Amino acid sequence: MPATTVPSHQDILVPETLLKKRKSTEKTREEKKTAALEARKVRKAKRQVIFKRAEQYVNEYSKKEREEIRLKRAAKASGDFYVPAQPKVYFVVRIKGINNIAPKPRKILQLLRLLQINNGVFVKVTKATTQMLLLIEPYITYGEPNLKTVRELIYKRGYGKINKQRIPLSSNAVIEGALGQYGIISIEDIVHEISTVGPHFKQVSNFLWPFKLSNALGGSKVRKFRTFIEGGELGKREYFINDLVRKMN
Repeated sequence: MPATTVPSHQDILVPETLLKKRKSTEKTREEKKTAALEARKVRKAKRQVIFKRAEQYVNEYSKKEREEIRLKRAAKASGDFYVPAQPKVYFVVRIKGINNIAPKPRKILQLLRLLQINNGVFVKVTKATTQMLLLIEPYITYGEPNLKTVRELIYKRGYGKINKQRIPLSSNAVIEGALGQYGIISIEDIVHEISTVGPHFKQVSNFLWPFKLSNALGGSKVRKFRTFIEGGELGKREYFINDLVRKMN
C-alpha cells in the first residue's frame, strides 16, 4: 500500500513564535491564577479582622450603656442626681440661607463646610468650636447625636471625599484606600471613630462629605427662625437633634 502524502500531526513543525506565544500565555494564566488566590486569602483575612472589630465595638457600646444605667440607678438609690458626661461631638445642620449674613458668620459656615441649607457635619466639641457655633447660631441647629443617629447617617447618606470628588461609601475598599494609614478599614471603624471621638476624628470627619439631608418630614415649625427653646428650629437642641435627623434622613 503506497504511503500517504498528507503529513501527520507529528510531522507538522510549529513556528517558534507560536510556541513562545503559547508559553507566554500559559505563564500569564498561571500568574493571574496565583494572584487571584492570594487576593482571595487577603480578602478573607481582612473580613475576619473587620468582623472581629465590629464585635469588639458592639461589646464596647453595650458595656458603656450598661455602666450608664448602673450609675443612674445608684444615684437614684442614694437620693442623688446623675449628671451625664459632657458631649464630645455635635451634629450641626444648617437651617437658614445666605441672605444678609455678616462676613464673620459666613466665614465660619465655610470653615465648617455648611455651604447649603440642610447640610450637616460632625463637629468635635472644644472651646473654639463652641464659640464658633454660638456665633452662627442664628443659621444652624445642633445637638448631641447618639450612636443610632451616627450609624444611620453614615450608612444611608455617607459619601467620602477622594481627589476632591464625592464618592459613595459602597465598599470597604474605598474607605481603606483613603483612611487605611490610620487603621480605619471599614464603615464600622468610621462609625466608632465619630461616635467615640477617637484619635483620628479630624481625618475621618474631613474625609466624610457634608451630609445632604432632606427637608424635615412633616415640615418645619411655624416659627422656623426662632430658637429651639422659643418653639423654633434654630440653636442648640441637645439630644433632640436625634428626632430632627430621623425626620430629615
